[in-house]
Amino acid sequence: MPREFEMRKEAELDATPEQVWEAITTPAAWLFETQAVPEGATVVAWNPPNHFSVRLPAAEDGTTHAFEYLIEAREGGSTVLRFVHSGFLSDNWDSGYEDLTSHGWDMYLHTLALYLKHFAGRPATYVEADAPPSSAAEEAWPVLLRELGVTEPLNEGDRVRLTPEGLPPIEGVADSVAEGCRLTQTGTTRMSPHASRVPP
Repeated sequence: MPREFEMRKEAELDATPEQVWEAITTPAAWLFETQAVPEGATVVAWNPPNHFSVRLPAAEDGTTHAFEYLIEAREGGSTVLRFVHSGFLSDNWDSGYEDLTSHGWDMYLHTLALYLKHFAGRPATYVEADAPPSSAAEEAWPVLLRELGVTEPLNEGDRVRLTPEGLPPIEGVADSVAEGCRLTQTGTTRMSPHASRVPP
């Protein structure tokens, strides 16, 4: 059944409002390879460095998406970002859309926090690798970890040494651990199902 939806997120960021504004309004590898205002989109609010909102054009099935970013300075140079993703879903979207997308936004906003903390203002490249449908199976994740040389359970903050076949070892820190998702921060690279690489 067609329905409206709304997802609200809040993130405290170790950056100034100006740095947050720059990160969300320029092509940003913390999110995915896209423009802040995609072709055909409508800018609803543009008030640097505090308020940015954009609405995408309706799809053929009537689905719509809008994204709003409210940026508020905090004492000590940090910033709170309040984010809203809302819109209308047609019959073509199943009931799991909100849960899956909400999890995705948690991951992206965590990546934004790390980008601003460690690499603010530096250019980054979004890198994506597709896998066959079988990679989404529950039993696929342990296979991937084993091939990367991860044989013990990971916790946030653990040192990690990845040993993929044919590549030099990769060392880093597990900065986020969730079911089916392990994110690793190295000196210049953040590796995850969606990864950004920052030049050294």
